[in-house]
Amino acid sequence: MDDYILVSAPNVQGEDFIKQLLRRHIPFAAIVNNKTEYERMLELGVSTIIVINTTDEASWRVPELPIGRIFLFERSLNLCCRYIQICRSWTSKSICVVTDSANPRLIYKGMGANYVIHSSHADTSFLIINDLMASQDNR
Repeated sequence: MDDYILVSAPNVQGEDFIKQLLRRHIPFAAIVNNKTEYERMLELGVSTIIVINTTDEASWRVPELPIGRIFLFERSLNLCCRYIQICRSWTSKSICVVTDSANPRLIYKGMGANYVIHSSHADTSFLIINDLMASQDNR
């Protein structure tokens, strides 16, 4: 079974990324921490959603899905750091944080992110091209 890309998509960039994955039929799951985000993911057509209580460490169990690369689109520094903390043990593959803020990349790197991409563009297709190239290199 192929690994699933895991995506936190709390903003326009993240939504675009999900739409790109859906169009290309790339297996992925969304991670959310509240009902509003859950409903947004359903509206986008996401079929696999992992709901996490970010304040209850006992609920941070590894999903039954094989998790590969992780893409976290930043809405807040605290939530992004928490997702890195939760998800780092779920995969040996890379975690990529996409941000348009000036938050220091070293914070995310120190938490376990492999890449921090600063981008204010809504088009995220470059991430999928890079992801496909990386997955082909690993075969």
